[in-house]
Amino acid sequence: MRTDRRTRAALSRCGTVLLLALISGAALAEGEGGALQAANNDIENTASLQRGARNFVNYCSGCHSAQYVRYNRIAADLNIPEPALRASLMFNPAAKVPDTLHSAMPAADATNWFGAAPPDLSLMSRARGSDYIYSFLKGFYLDPSRPTGVNNIVLKGTAMPDVLANLRGEQKAVFRKVTKHTDEGKEYQEEEFDKFEVGEPGTVSAKEFDGFVRDTVNFLQYMGEPVQAKRQALGVWVVLFLLLFTLFAYLLYKDYWRDVD
Repeated sequence: MRTDRRTRAALSRCGTVLLLALISGAALAEGEGGALQAANNDIENTASLQRGARNFVNYCSGCHSAQYVRYNRIAADLNIPEPALRASLMFNPAAKVPDTLHSAMPAADATNWFGAAPPDLSLMSRARGSDYIYSFLKGFYLDPSRPTGVNNIVLKGTAMPDVLANLRGEQKAVFRKVTKHTDEGKEYQEEEFDKFEVGEPGTVSAKEFDGFVRDTVNFLQYMGEPVQAKRQALGVWVVLFLLLFTLFAYLLYKDYWRDVD
């Protein structure tokens, strides 16, 4: 998916607010304000990870680094040839293939603009969980009372603007009144999220937007543990070995004790 240079730069700047908002909500209960949706990631889907890497460098790396992941590791794991790596993922001409993913924004500028340096994204998925990030990115709705004009069902009161609104379009949240009880048995009314209503359409369909977000979160999960897919594949062989070893041990046991009354 392509965006013009102006849009990409704006979304990259806004992406800083996203991760600051995620970190500020770390003390909140998971899913507060709305139930989490399952990201259903597949870190063995190389095509999805490649698309997620593209989304990351276009929408995140303008402000955020991934200091624990190197370009050459991404290229090797995701089967990306070096010419394609340089053309599609390495926008900084001075960057080298063995380098880690540095932010294009100087730390001093980031501090002046946002009050703090944008957080590194290498371990964001491990810190907050893939379902949380996936639900957060999909959870924005129009709210004129907020400074940014939007709110989020996963993290109410978030300071982040809806950076993906041009893709998904605008949506309105419908809330219903529910009656709840305190520990003392007193009744009180509370608003609970019901559903979204589609407003101004975006540039992609709902299905395409879900795929876009899922690919992005998939790549963030990969960055949190690049060896995860290999570890899981190796785990299967380890289990099979243990099962085979158990069978041999059982047969040996039967052979040793067959003449014992």
